[in-house]
Amino acid sequence: MTDNELLLAIADIMDKKIKSALESELQPLKDDMRDMKHRMSNIELHLENITDKNIQLLAENYVPAAKRYESATAHIDVMKSVIREHSERLQKIS
Repeated sequence: MTDNELLLAIADIMDKKIKSALESELQPLKDDMRDMKHRMSNIELHLENITDKNIQLLAENYVPAAKRYESATAHIDVMKSVIREHSERLQKIS
């Protein structure tokens, strides 16, 4: 074997060892990324199926509740007016 062939063989062996070392060191990162993708998918599904549905239910119930509150407030305003008027009449009588 010539010196050039030996150097090429050594370089080839070094490349394989470096590649193997890098792959073994990168594998935990690849596993973490795979797990992260899985968790993100679960979060997206939860947001879509649970959170969005709950927000929709809240919005659907908000308008009727707001209208009931508005109606109750109007009734209270009428009662305040009547009480004020009766108080003034009672003041005049006494």
